[in-house]
Amino acid sequence: MIDINLIRTNPELVKENIKKKFQDNKLELVDKVILLDKENRNLKAEGDDLRAKRNAISIVAAIEITP
Repeated sequence: MIDINLIRTNPELVKENIKKKFQDNKLELVDKVILLDKENRNLKAEGDDLRAKRNAISIVAAIEITP
C-alpha cells in the first residue's frame, strides 16, 4: 500500500514507479486519489467547523439557562 502522504507530496514519483512496473493503466488513479483525498480533507474540515459552531452554541445556551 502506498502512503497517502507520498502521493500528496510527490505524485510524480509515484507515477514514475507505476510506469517502471509497466502498469500505465493505473496512472490515472494517482490523480483520482489526489482529488478524492482533497475532497475528503475539505469535508473533514467542514465537519470540524460545524462541530465547533455546535459546541459554541451549546456553551452559550448553557450560560443562558444557568441562573
